[in-house]
Amino acid sequence: MSLDFATHLTRAQKRLIFLIVDALMAPSSLLVAIWLVGAAPTTGQGIWGLAPLLVTLMLVSGFASNLLGLPRIKLNSYELLGIVRTAIFAAVLGAIAYVLSFKLADFGSNAVFAVFTMFLLIATVTIRIVLRHLLIKIYRRGSDRTRILVYGASQTGQQLAMALQSDESLQLIAFIDDNPTVQNLVIAGLPVFSPVNLADLVRKERIDRIVLTLPSVSQSEQARLAHKLRALGCEVHSLPSFATLIGEGAIGSKSSPVTINDLLGRGNLSEQLPTVAESYSGRSILITGAGGSIGSELCRQIISCEPAKIVLFDHSELALYTIHKELSELAPQATVTPVLGSITDKGLVEHVLAQHQIDVILHAAAYKHLPLVEENAIAGLTNNVLGTKTVAEAARAAGVARFILISTDKAVRPVNVMGASKRLAELVVQDLASRPEGTRFSMVRFGNVLGSSGSVIPLFEEQIERGGPVTLTHDEVTRYFMTISEAARLVLLAGSYSRGGDVFVLDMGDPVPIRRLAEQMIAASGLQVKDAANPHGDIEIAVTGLRPGEKLHEELLISSDMLTTPHSKILRVQESALSEIEVANAVRDIKTALEQHDDDIARAIVARWITKDTEQADKAATSLGSSA
Repeated sequence: MSLDFATHLTRAQKRLIFLIVDALMAPSSLLVAIWLVGAAPTTGQGIWGLAPLLVTLMLVSGFASNLLGLPRIKLNSYELLGIVRTAIFAAVLGAIAYVLSFKLADFGSNAVFAVFTMFLLIATVTIRIVLRHLLIKIYRRGSDRTRILVYGASQTGQQLAMALQSDESLQLIAFIDDNPTVQNLVIAGLPVFSPVNLADLVRKERIDRIVLTLPSVSQSEQARLAHKLRALGCEVHSLPSFATLIGEGAIGSKSSPVTINDLLGRGNLSEQLPTVAESYSGRSILITGAGGSIGSELCRQIISCEPAKIVLFDHSELALYTIHKELSELAPQATVTPVLGSITDKGLVEHVLAQHQIDVILHAAAYKHLPLVEENAIAGLTNNVLGTKTVAEAARAAGVARFILISTDKAVRPVNVMGASKRLAELVVQDLASRPEGTRFSMVRFGNVLGSSGSVIPLFEEQIERGGPVTLTHDEVTRYFMTISEAARLVLLAGSYSRGGDVFVLDMGDPVPIRRLAEQMIAASGLQVKDAANPHGDIEIAVTGLRPGEKLHEELLISSDMLTTPHSKILRVQESALSEIEVANAVRDIKTALEQHDDDIARAIVARWITKDTEQADKAATSLGSSA
């Protein structure tokens, strides 16, 4: 009830209440002063003889209070400035009462007016302080408060504590400080504890957040401390000094955050690429790997094309639940069906295609994390090669109109199992495309996708947050990058441009040096690279050496035979492929290796077929060059 009353009062009503209180305080204080001093007016009819003076004081008090702006001072801001104005108010009223007494009531003693002035000051200040505490309690009872520990009882920490004393949503519990001289003291109304007691304090006091107020500590050290404190289950925030916040500190010299376009080294293409709604509107679309980075973005863009149905296919329960929930909220009118299962399950794939009468398949399901696939070659080949073969053959048998395989630049002259598995998946699709039976098969090949799971951007962000070092496999390593939005739009455009057996690539500009990317991200965090030239920097870049199967530079093309498409930024590549018999033999050999569960045999078989494919591509390129 009290909370509703306090929150529903308008600002004008609150001011009126304080104006009335100030107006009534003056005559009340005069009566108390007369009683305390024991004085009585020498003229008039007792207490009724004071009426003219009391009424006049009440009117003058209301006018003076409004003139000094006392009703306009918010209770949670009523501190030194408010008390000073109240003192002026009391002094003015005391002087006016003294002057009026000569005409309206002579007390015969000036002590009455001294006591009146003091009592009016004390009463007016007291009633505001009491109301302030009551109001804060009322607001705090009406909401859950975030419980906060302040790490660092420095001047910045004390300023924070003073600033948040009256906040109704935040509650400061205590200070934590490494300095033994301030431990066990009370500063700014809060006890100071040693970091030794931190874990117990967090548990006993149910702490929600820890705020670091350590402006003299380097940001890299703060990052390491924050990483350690998060293990306690709290949010951790860092507050710079207040001088820094208003521009006197180092914040003015920090670099502005690096943008996606800076990382790409070119303009963002997502707005330049044309829309593709007409190619997918009213169609039944199957997206494999729907819960992954690329798959989920495909879902978001497809849903805006108003398809007849979207079928989400993924083997991860959590990823499938997440994207299904998101799409259901994004477009509640759309028909979205989740299917939990593996693309290697031939029976399930065929059942889904038949049940939902699929028109278009966007095949994004793949194991793509290079080191993991290198360590688990059998799983990588099973999913990426045999899974693709299962879905592609089922698509042709079901009469699906279009099948688009999402590939990677690591499939070009691969030196690792992941890249080889994706190239073999391309060869399987190219083989089916050479024997068309109504389904148009195409492939989309692009480089690294910014922000996707397992990519370098989230890794660098995590390492910078921990205080470093940022790990780099080689000083000269480069990669092509694109945004998730661009990648998804390219996939959708490829489906509309496909004539069968095409490999589409995006003009991605120049490859990005990964060391430059690391330096930009460190600078964007307001930190400096720590190296021989800057030994006092914050974050070190550590070169760890190329991982097994990792290239120094990636390529997008096996051959240079490129054709244009309706969009200047998208190229169609004609590449040589293995024959039908060769593809069948390659798949058979892979199945044999998988049956033996021998990673080494599987790698040897894959290497043989990839070598054969590369040799044929090189011969085709040489033949094309000589004929030209």
